[in-house]
Amino acid sequence: MIHAYENELKHKEDELAIQYLPAVKAMAFRLKERLPSSVDFMDLSAIGTEELVKLARRYDEAQNDSFWGYAKTRVYGAMLDYLRSLDVLSRSSRKLVKRIDYLVEEYLLTHDEEPTDAQLAEMIEDETEEKIHEARIASSIYAILPLQDQLNTGDEGETLDRIEKEQLVEVIMSVLSRYSEREQMVIQLYYFEELTLKEISSILDITESRISQIHKSVIKKIQESIGA
Repeated sequence: MIHAYENELKHKEDELAIQYLPAVKAMAFRLKERLPSSVDFMDLSAIGTEELVKLARRYDEAQNDSFWGYAKTRVYGAMLDYLRSLDVLSRSSRKLVKRIDYLVEEYLLTHDEEPTDAQLAEMIEDETEEKIHEARIASSIYAILPLQDQLNTGDEGETLDRIEKEQLVEVIMSVLSRYSEREQMVIQLYYFEELTLKEISSILDITESRISQIHKSVIKKIQESIGA
């Protein structure tokens, strides 16, 4: 009798997970749109599905009246944890990315597009084109992580840990106030609306390279403001 009840309960939990599989796949697809081709959609979907099943099996209707409302942020968080687990930016990679960012910014002053990996390899004589390509991929993965991850650089997040959340919000608002309304809109659409660079480019009629440049500039100024 107990065994039959447990089986029925497990069946209902799995049915609950199956019901929301399309939503998980849609979430994985949307996240994948913002990532480089090296990150596989199936991997993201599998991570999200695994988390969904776990959540369905411990879901308590008495505490949460909406399963997807309860599960959505946790499933998305599991996908972000997967991206973090890729160790996308080692300490040496961060130095190379900063060097690349500087050269890209200089290049954009006289061109309407970013330099290719081959062109950057010519500018950075001690790095191979393959290494530069890997660093740029790592940087693009890192760029879609939450703002807190963006600021956990330089001192492994020690400075950020010392700052109160309210103080950090004040710093971010202060930094953003120095930018034009359109540039502020880039950050709004990228982080809060979670649009792709291509979508933002279409809405604001500015190049994807310029959007990337604005994003990196804002992050850098926030880091400087908090002393990271």
